[in-house]
Amino acid sequence: MKALFSISISFLVLLQSVGLHYNDVVQLDEFLDHARFHSEQYGDNVLVFISKHYGDLKAEHEKEHQEEKEDHEQLPFQHQGHFSSVAAITFLDNAPALQVPDLMAHTQTNFHYLAPHSSLHAQGLLQPPRSV
Repeated sequence: MKALFSISISFLVLLQSVGLHYNDVVQLDEFLDHARFHSEQYGDNVLVFISKHYGDLKAEHEKEHQEEKEDHEQLPFQHQGHFSSVAAITFLDNAPALQVPDLMAHTQTNFHYLAPHSSLHAQGLLQPPRSV
Protein backbone atom coordinates (compact mmCIF):
# COMPACT_ATOMS: atom_id res chain seq x y z
CA MET A 1 0.00 0.00 0.00
CA LYS A 2 2.89 2.35 0.82
CA ALA A 3 4.46 1.69 -2.55
CA LEU A 4 1.24 2.49 -4.41
CA PHE A 5 0.82 5.72 -2.46
CA SER A 6 4.44 6.72 -3.09
CA ILE A 7 4.19 5.98 -6.79
CA SER A 8 0.94 7.95 -7.15
CA ILE A 9 2.37 10.98 -5.33
CA SER A 10 5.53 10.80 -7.46
CA PHE A 11 3.44 10.61 -10.62
CA LEU A 12 1.41 13.64 -9.50
CA VAL A 13 4.57 15.66 -8.86
CA LEU A 14 5.93 14.62 -12.27
CA LEU A 15 2.74 15.70 -14.05
CA GLN A 16 2.64 19.04 -12.29
CA SER A 17 6.29 19.71 -13.00
CA VAL A 18 5.67 19.43 -16.75
CA GLY A 19 2.56 21.63 -16.53
CA LEU A 20 -0.21 19.04 -16.38
CA HIS A 21 -2.84 19.39 -13.69
CA TYR A 22 -5.36 16.89 -12.36
CA ASN A 23 -8.11 18.97 -14.04
CA ASP A 24 -6.51 18.20 -17.40
CA VAL A 25 -6.76 14.46 -16.78
CA VAL A 26 -10.41 14.79 -15.75
CA GLN A 27 -11.22 16.83 -18.88
CA LEU A 28 -9.74 14.35 -21.36
CA ASP A 29 -13.22 13.03 -22.17
CA GLU A 30 -14.25 16.58 -23.22
CA PHE A 31 -11.18 16.66 -25.46
CA LEU A 32 -12.12 13.38 -27.13
CA ASP A 33 -15.79 14.36 -27.53
CA HIS A 34 -14.89 17.71 -29.10
CA ALA A 35 -12.32 16.05 -31.38
CA ARG A 36 -15.00 13.60 -32.50
CA PHE A 37 -17.37 16.54 -33.15
CA HIS A 38 -14.74 18.29 -35.29
CA SER A 39 -14.09 15.10 -37.20
CA GLU A 40 -17.78 14.64 -38.02
CA GLN A 41 -18.68 18.31 -38.55
CA TYR A 42 -15.58 19.71 -40.28
CA GLY A 43 -13.64 16.61 -41.33
CA ASP A 44 -10.64 17.61 -39.20
CA ASN A 45 -8.01 15.08 -38.31
CA VAL A 46 -6.29 15.10 -34.91
CA LEU A 47 -3.43 17.39 -35.95
CA VAL A 48 -5.79 20.00 -37.44
CA PHE A 49 -7.99 19.78 -34.33
CA ILE A 50 -4.99 20.38 -32.05
CA SER A 51 -3.83 23.27 -34.23
CA LYS A 52 -7.31 24.85 -34.11
CA HIS A 53 -7.50 24.67 -30.32
CA TYR A 54 -3.89 24.94 -29.15
CA GLY A 55 -1.79 26.08 -32.11
CA ASP A 56 -1.55 28.50 -35.00
CA LEU A 57 -5.19 28.28 -36.07
CA LYS A 58 -6.61 28.97 -32.58
CA ALA A 59 -7.35 32.71 -33.03
CA GLU A 60 -9.00 32.17 -36.40
CA HIS A 61 -11.08 29.22 -35.14
CA GLU A 62 -12.29 31.13 -32.06
CA LYS A 63 -13.27 34.10 -34.22
CA GLU A 64 -15.22 32.00 -36.75
CA HIS A 65 -16.94 29.66 -34.26
CA GLN A 66 -18.22 31.74 -31.34
CA GLU A 67 -21.02 29.23 -30.77
CA GLU A 68 -18.44 26.66 -29.57
CA LYS A 69 -16.97 29.00 -26.94
CA GLU A 70 -18.44 27.08 -23.99
CA ASP A 71 -17.10 23.80 -25.39
CA HIS A 72 -13.66 25.34 -25.85
CA GLU A 73 -13.56 26.50 -22.23
CA GLN A 74 -14.13 22.90 -21.08
CA LEU A 75 -11.12 21.56 -22.99
CA PRO A 76 -8.03 20.55 -21.00
CA PHE A 77 -4.68 22.37 -21.09
CA GLN A 78 -6.30 25.81 -21.16
CA HIS A 79 -4.53 27.17 -18.06
CA GLN A 80 -1.93 29.82 -18.60
CA GLY A 81 0.97 29.34 -16.24
CA HIS A 82 4.29 30.91 -17.11
CA PHE A 83 7.42 31.15 -15.11
CA SER A 84 10.99 31.84 -15.96
CA SER A 85 14.19 31.20 -14.17
CA VAL A 86 17.49 32.84 -14.91
CA ALA A 87 20.77 31.61 -13.54
CA ALA A 88 23.84 33.79 -13.88
CA ILE A 89 27.29 32.44 -13.17
CA THR A 90 30.18 34.86 -13.08
CA PHE A 91 33.82 33.89 -12.78
CA LEU A 92 36.17 36.58 -11.54
CA ASP A 93 39.87 35.91 -11.88
CA ASN A 94 41.04 38.83 -9.75
CA ALA A 95 38.37 38.70 -7.04
CA PRO A 96 39.50 39.99 -3.64
CA ALA A 97 39.99 37.33 -0.99
CA LEU A 98 37.09 37.03 1.42
CA GLN A 99 37.91 37.59 5.06
CA VAL A 100 36.11 35.60 7.73
CA PRO A 101 35.05 37.87 10.61
CA ASP A 102 36.38 37.02 14.06
CA LEU A 103 33.24 36.11 15.99
CA MET A 104 35.01 35.68 19.34
CA ALA A 105 36.05 39.34 19.50
CA HIS A 106 32.52 40.41 20.45
CA THR A 107 31.88 39.37 24.08
CA GLN A 108 29.16 41.80 25.19
CA THR A 109 26.12 39.87 26.43
CA ASN A 110 22.59 40.84 25.62
CA PHE A 111 20.73 39.31 28.59
CA HIS A 112 20.40 39.71 32.36
CA TYR A 113 19.32 37.16 34.96
CA LEU A 114 18.07 37.84 38.46
CA ALA A 115 17.61 35.06 40.98
CA PRO A 116 13.97 34.66 42.06
CA HIS A 117 13.08 36.19 45.41
CA SER A 118 9.82 34.44 46.25
CA SER A 119 9.25 32.87 49.64
CA LEU A 120 8.49 29.48 48.11
CA HIS A 121 11.85 29.45 46.40
CA ALA A 122 13.66 30.38 49.60
CA GLN A 123 11.94 27.54 51.51
CA GLY A 124 13.08 25.02 48.92
CA LEU A 125 9.64 24.07 47.57
CA LEU A 126 10.31 25.13 44.00
CA GLN A 127 13.61 23.44 43.36
CA PRO A 128 14.58 21.40 40.29
CA PRO A 129 14.61 17.63 40.70
CA ARG A 130 17.84 16.17 42.06
CA SER A 131 19.37 12.82 41.37
CA VAL A 132 20.02 10.66 44.41
